[in-house]
Amino acid sequence: MGRYVGPSCRLCRRERTKLFLKGARCETAKCAIEQRNFPPGMHGQRRSKEKPYGTQLRERQKARRVYGVGEKQFRNYFHRAEHSPGLTGDNLLCLLERRLDSVVFRLGFATSRNQGRQLVTHRHFKVNGRYVSFPSYLVRAGDTISVKEKSRSLNVIKDAMEAGAGRELSEWLALDAEKMEGKVVRLPNRQDIGIPVQEELIVALYSR
Repeated sequence: MGRYVGPSCRLCRRERTKLFLKGARCETAKCAIEQRNFPPGMHGQRRSKEKPYGTQLRERQKARRVYGVGEKQFRNYFHRAEHSPGLTGDNLLCLLERRLDSVVFRLGFATSRNQGRQLVTHRHFKVNGRYVSFPSYLVRAGDTISVKEKSRSLNVIKDAMEAGAGRELSEWLALDAEKMEGKVVRLPNRQDIGIPVQEELIVALYSR
């Protein structure tokens, strides 16, 4: 199955929580959750009791939708996290957070991860001075992410940086706004990732 290309707000309504898929819009009164906080569809307002499997499935879907990855790719991340030292759930979210499209968003070069994915695919960024055009690239401690010289005048990047000027930067990243350059100070931990996901339920789902 291909990537979802429908309305982003529909996904937030399905999960009944803000996934911040549309950047600043999600923080305004125009957010779909603020206006219609129930699942989409003609039966969306019906109340139904969710079983444990359904609850676990919803948590997995939240994580997938926040980072925009498919099921096969998500499962591969899980297997890698499972065979790494530490808690599997924490490892999983940290791997997802290290994706280049997510880092571009965290640094403020894009207003959403989806926009960050598009900018990376169009070769607007360098990692350690080399072009990287695949969003799933995993950054490492010490890596430097910079905007390509010819892309520094793009309105989409400049507007994103202006919109996020007052936003607090994650502690595992450092930003030089004048140079349009960011650095990975250290790898992220669970405390650095503020997404509304209960990772232990994802682990329980794949452990069935």
